[in-house]
Amino acid sequence: MAVSKINRIQSFQYAFEGIGHTLKTQRNAQIHVAVAAVIVLFGLYVRLNLTDWAILTLTMGFVISAEMLNTATEAAMDFATSDFHPQVKIVKDVAAGAVLVAAITAVIVGLLILGPPLFQLLRSFIGGSL
Repeated sequence: MAVSKINRIQSFQYAFEGIGHTLKTQRNAQIHVAVAAVIVLFGLYVRLNLTDWAILTLTMGFVISAEMLNTATEAAMDFATSDFHPQVKIVKDVAAGAVLVAAITAVIVGLLILGPPLFQLLRSFIGGSL
């Protein structure tokens, strides 16, 4: 029983190492996390309800997870061959496309949830001319 507990703890350690590697080495992941932090701060400022927080949290997790899978896919393909191969290009392009779909989805979700309070805030700064 002690062995399985250690294995579980090691599994979490490996997972955190993977997250750390992605955040240290992938510029786009760093950008996604920075944008997520801004969204969290704005969400706190406008006092989002729990449903909006749940949706935004899932969406942010979706983008970060897609970025991590893209990183893993690229690393695996780079390990498999250093030569150009059309199939490797397809694998890398599809993985990158998945991140793009996730990011576009996140922007749409973010605008649906945060757009109205953002536009209201802008209206109050500009003096109601929007």
